[in-house]
Amino acid sequence: MKFHERIRLLRKERDLTQKEVAAELGIGFRAYQCYELQQRSPDMKGLIAIADFFDVSLDYLVGRSEERERR
Repeated sequence: MKFHERIRLLRKERDLTQKEVAAELGIGFRAYQCYELQQRSPDMKGLIAIADFFDVSLDYLVGRSEERERR
C-alpha cells in the first residue's frame, strides 16, 4: 500500500474529514487533499507530523512495513 492510500485509510478509520486532519496538522486543506490524491508529498517534517498524529511508524506510513507500531 502506498502513502496516499495509507493516510486515507488511517483517516477513514478515525472517521475524520480531510479538513479535520489538515487542521490538526496545521496545514491547508488543499495541501492535505493533494497528499491523498497523490499529487504532492509532504516533506520530512510533514511525514513525521502525520505519523505522530496517526500514531504509526514512518515505515508503516510510507509502505515499507505492515506493522503500525512505533518502536
